[in-house]
Amino acid sequence: MRKTIIFVLFVMMTGWAQAAWVLIPMDDTQKNHLKSYGIAYWVLKKDIEVKWLLNYRGGSFMMQHYPDIAAECVIRGVSFETLSDAAGNAILNEISSPDVNQDAVSMFKAPKIAVYSPANKLPWDDAVTLVLTYAEIEYDVIYDEEIMNGKLPEYDWLHLHHEDFTGQHGKFWRTYQHMPWYQEDVRINRQLAEKLGFLKVSEMKLAVAREMKKYVSNGGFLFAMCAATDTYDIALSAAGIDIVESMFDGDPADPDMNERLDYTRTFAFRNFRLVTDPNIYEFSDIDVTDTRTVLRENDFFTLFEFSAKWDPIPTMLCQNHNNVIKGFMGQTTAFRKDLIKPEVVILGENRSLNEARYIHGVQGEGFWTFYGGHDPEDYRHLVGDPATDLNLYPNSPGYRLILNNVLFPSAKKKKQKT
Repeated sequence: MRKTIIFVLFVMMTGWAQAAWVLIPMDDTQKNHLKSYGIAYWVLKKDIEVKWLLNYRGGSFMMQHYPDIAAECVIRGVSFETLSDAAGNAILNEISSPDVNQDAVSMFKAPKIAVYSPANKLPWDDAVTLVLTYAEIEYDVIYDEEIMNGKLPEYDWLHLHHEDFTGQHGKFWRTYQHMPWYQEDVRINRQLAEKLGFLKVSEMKLAVAREMKKYVSNGGFLFAMCAATDTYDIALSAAGIDIVESMFDGDPADPDMNERLDYTRTFAFRNFRLVTDPNIYEFSDIDVTDTRTVLRENDFFTLFEFSAKWDPIPTMLCQNHNNVIKGFMGQTTAFRKDLIKPEVVILGENRSLNEARYIHGVQGEGFWTFYGGHDPEDYRHLVGDPATDLNLYPNSPGYRLILNNVLFPSAKKKKQKT
């Protein structure tokens, strides 16, 4: 196989010699959309500029031609085109026209990525780490101790694993309280809270959430999926309120918790009500998992089309070869639109169900994105299910949305216009 690749590369070198640009198309001609992001990241790691061509052939990437870039595309199975200087400049001139909804955004530096995830093995996988690994994008794993010790400013982008920031251990107690993995997770979190000087896990998680908020306010980029979206806002809103029942922290919750929530502290949601019963596998009425009525074959959400020249940030986050994305469930599947703050940008929604799936906002000098659901290619990923094999889904539109967020910090930082 290696000899075959070397021979193919040798034959293709003749055509590459006169090329000035490499274009990685991201429309339906692309054989591997997910690994294409890995190529863009790999090029950025070499301090070579990558142009993200917004709304041009599905959000294509273009960069100056170097033989090793083209060779790497061949090795990774990524479709690419070599262009003359005139052809590349013609594309840039075309998309710069005020008459077309396209634009070119320059990226110069590969983002340094952190994934917030526990070290202990839990019986589920994380879509973000799966796709980062598949796309060959580097990341570090950090958790509460690293964050409380001031590590966050070292990173450009932070992903929140499917974490429960309320301190209720995922509200798995009723179903999994006797399972070894659950008991081990509770033990580790309690020990860590004690080590860091907190009396309760909920207090530690709130402190971590506040550090993350400070990180975003100072210019960081935060991306959360599934239960790490609504539980993050719940924790911020409930600062100083005991919302955790005795089986989790040894004392009863405040019966007036819902009347005391402070929505001014949250990123995305307001006017929500907490689910106070510890036996119910739900945190609040933000999530629609238990109330939605839709058949799997009819479960889709639609991406909005934004102005590439006037709203480059939401445009970047919605780049795709499909604008209708198949739905997928999670502990937090999607968000009630009437509980979303008016300044939040809805990137993807199911209008008939009045739910938002993919939302984005500004916090201080930084940005955050919340994406509902657990795994874009596993409709109902249950505890204990095997990890998704992304070799079977190299063109997944749902996973592309994750990777849009990964590259987002590399672009010039422009706030969306309001």
